[in-house]
Amino acid sequence: MKLTVNGETRTVDAEPDTPLLWALRDDLDLTGTKYGCGIAQCGACTVHLDGQAVRSCQATVALAEGREITTIEGLGGADAPHPVQAAWIEKQVAQCGYCQSGQMMQAAWLLEINPDPSDADIDRAMAGNLCRCGTYPLIREAVKLAAAKMRGA
Repeated sequence: MKLTVNGETRTVDAEPDTPLLWALRDDLDLTGTKYGCGIAQCGACTVHLDGQAVRSCQATVALAEGREITTIEGLGGADAPHPVQAAWIEKQVAQCGYCQSGQMMQAAWLLEINPDPSDADIDRAMAGNLCRCGTYPLIREAVKLAAAKMRGA
């Protein structure tokens, strides 16, 4: 199957019902997307599918075929980080870091649909992304900082 991941067309040898998460990690070696729960409840596997935040543990490669997939690796990089990534670093959000790629992908999606979110908007949008380290206050601060960076404030 052909998948467009981070702007590049890639071929994966996977059954149509294979979770996108496994194709990304095992076939394409994009390990920034994490396995957390496998039932779309924790958000560690969040990626963008045509700009929409989705849980890649439940999205299949058949669903993703012909659509644009963005992973944390495609969001930005060390030389040109996405404003969300830059804010995460500036606010030193990560503790263990395991959930953070999913958190950042969810936050980037939120800021695409709502460039100036309130605390309640952030809490609502981020509620499905779990952090065992409890960095939720720092996550909210980083989302606000990223929003300001994206607005040029």
